[in-house]
Amino acid sequence: MSGEGKVVCVTGASGYIASWLVKLLLDRGYTVHATIRSLDDPNKTQHLLALDGAKERLFLFEANLTVEGSFDSAVNGCVCVFHTASPVLLSVDDPQVQLLEPAVKGTLNVLKSAAKVQSLKRVVLTNDYRQGKEILEDGIYMFVDVRDVAIAHILAFEKQEANGRYCVVGNVIRSLEMVKIFDKLYPDLGYSLRYKDKSVERTPYCVSKVKAESLGVKFTPLEVSIKDTVESLKEKKFMNI
Repeated sequence: MSGEGKVVCVTGASGYIASWLVKLLLDRGYTVHATIRSLDDPNKTQHLLALDGAKERLFLFEANLTVEGSFDSAVNGCVCVFHTASPVLLSVDDPQVQLLEPAVKGTLNVLKSAAKVQSLKRVVLTNDYRQGKEILEDGIYMFVDVRDVAIAHILAFEKQEANGRYCVVGNVIRSLEMVKIFDKLYPDLGYSLRYKDKSVERTPYCVSKVKAESLGVKFTPLEVSIKDTVESLKEKKFMNI
């Protein structure tokens, strides 16, 4: 396994992308230092502790993005920090300021902790996504499978030649195209009947996959992502089909 004997840190490990990142890191043999806001909250820990390999190679640390030095113990001994944590402190007065300022401060606090570790490789993936229209209108959306995002983080660390910015986007499609895929997979729902007379226009732009694919990312087909998502929701009884 490529990660055997290596210790890495994942911040905000209870989050959606981060949880998949922890899972795939454990699958590849890594030892993971995972930070969460509260060790006393089972909703933040149970799904992580249930992962294969967690008993032997997963260690949980409590850390707060807004507290300088909070991540020192978590990054100690690590060869890589995957920074996926972000604060959620929304205010009705100015939600942008309440979100962005803590996020910037939190990232700086993580970098300060990481800088105290010698020979640490820091990995950064940034994504630019444009906002589409309301769902089920013919807006334009960018989609990527969460598993592809997680593996892209890992490959960006494992490949020594990785550098710069990687935009991880699997598909750029119209929302009506997604509805038609959904209807193809689950025709009994008649989900797209109200849109049956509408044609799907081509998207006016695309996002190049070349750089992300140079890491070794093999993007999951959108149809597979949609089906896997629905089946997961059904399994967890979040969706009745």
